[in-house]
Amino acid sequence: MHSNEDKPIFGIHPIKEALENGKSVDRLFIQERTQNDMLKELASLARMMEIPVKYVPEMKLNRITRKNHQGCVAFLAPIDFQPLDEVIQQVYERGETPLIVVFDGITDVRNLGAIARSALCSGAHALVLPFKSSAPVNADAVKTSAGALLQIPVCKPKYINEAKQLLKTYGIPLIACHGKAQKTIYQASLDAPAAIVIGDEEKGISEQMLRSCDDEVKIPMLGNFDSLNVSVAAGITLFEAVRQRAGGK
Repeated sequence: MHSNEDKPIFGIHPIKEALENGKSVDRLFIQERTQNDMLKELASLARMMEIPVKYVPEMKLNRITRKNHQGCVAFLAPIDFQPLDEVIQQVYERGETPLIVVFDGITDVRNLGAIARSALCSGAHALVLPFKSSAPVNADAVKTSAGALLQIPVCKPKYINEAKQLLKTYGIPLIACHGKAQKTIYQASLDAPAAIVIGDEEKGISEQMLRSCDDEVKIPMLGNFDSLNVSVAAGITLFEAVRQRAGGK
């Protein structure tokens, strides 16, 4: 998997073009106290796309690059996002059974990194992150993932509803994993194509996402405690899929 290694781009038009073309921009630095309307528009566009904007002294921008930065420098995310349809096609072409992890409202980079590690180790084929309201795929996330985010395809579709429909078109049902489900992971058909939906551990999976799911499963809990860290829950569910696919169902 290709790494951008925190590569900077600079200049108003190159950065605007990168944003509009869906490049995976990690953060944007803009010269502080600027009155430039084009820089203000650039900052507004970045915020709309939920890209962090930081106002810094001109000296800091000059340290990053000696070229004409026009008062702005952006850093690309450490990875290039993959088109979901191409990833799925490649999985089927290899004769494999798709196993996808879909994120819903997970904003903590540590959880993103930990889930990526479990996903890679369990043979999952891709991670699907919402375009907005999702943990950033930045250097911290890559570090937490122990490099897994550089190896597993990560898809960040602009419209999550289109991604959900695409999965269903390819015969990959959405399976919500949450504590209030009636069925356990041991009763689910995880040896068939599956897109496992993981939600924020405080808010859970959103109602909108739940309505789109084809099945709901839970991890059976013993004892008096019924809460697992979201990355642990994801790992348990993914390795139940591994067990079933190895003929253990």
